[in-house]
Amino acid sequence: MSDNNIVDIAEKRQPEEWRKYIKVGAVTVILVGLVAVLLSNLFIVEQGEYKVVRQFGEVVRIEDEPGLKFKVPFIQSVTTLPKYQMVYDIPTAEINTRDKKRMLADHYALWRIENPHNMISNVGTFQRAEAIMGELIFSAIRAELGQLDFDQIINEDEGSRGGINEMVKERVNEALARNNYGIILTDVRMKRTDLPEENEEAVYRRMISERQSTAQDYLSQGDAEANRIRANTDREVQEILATANADANEIIGEGEAEAAQIYNDSFGRDPEFYQLYRTLQSYEQTINDQTVIVLPADSPYARILMGYLD
Repeated sequence: MSDNNIVDIAEKRQPEEWRKYIKVGAVTVILVGLVAVLLSNLFIVEQGEYKVVRQFGEVVRIEDEPGLKFKVPFIQSVTTLPKYQMVYDIPTAEINTRDKKRMLADHYALWRIENPHNMISNVGTFQRAEAIMGELIFSAIRAELGQLDFDQIINEDEGSRGGINEMVKERVNEALARNNYGIILTDVRMKRTDLPEENEEAVYRRMISERQSTAQDYLSQGDAEANRIRANTDREVQEILATANADANEIIGEGEAEAAQIYNDSFGRDPEFYQLYRTLQSYEQTINDQTVIVLPADSPYARILMGYLD
């Protein structure tokens, strides 16, 4: 038998085993690819967000319930929109008040997406939604503050500011609903109000002048009140003194009358003593260092003066 007719079974079996390994590897690769494609097209909807599923650029559905979701591979894509309330810092704007004063108003707003489908259809992007809302807020603020005087706006009374904020919110939400923008303004607040730099100095001077005028009014009122109090006090003092003098004169008169009555009663008991007492009193009134008296030596007046009492 020729050697060419002899077949090595081991050599024939080796290619068959390699083909089996190749098949297993190919199946594994396919399975791994399918799993990878499956996992890449799963997405998670978290609390506080919308997932927008698009197909060839068109919105096919919006997922808003938390959980694991699936999209069609290769032809669908997913974008995210916030579901929670957001803060929008409105750029500072210059407005004119009713009394023709210029001022800078700085506000911030709280807003959220209420209908993501309408927002995407009628607005487009998140940034465009903020821009539209900012324009509407500025227009409403300018309209509301333009009906007030400058002093009313800068007043620190939160009640008046709160009323302005509510009216601005109503105006903006009416415009947003009318155009089906799918967003809603939940609150708007004034952070601060400033004056344009070119107006600050003039306003400060006016404020200083007004304060000085007010202070002068207070001083004038104080002086007038002080003069009134002094006049009333002087009048009351004169009345009190007049009453006291009248009372004193009355008491003195009563005392003198009572003393005279006592003198009369006392002197009436001894007329001679009374005559002596009156004579002595006359000496006090008429005689001094230079007095010269010419009297008869035997007159009673001279005798008493010289000490002869009998």
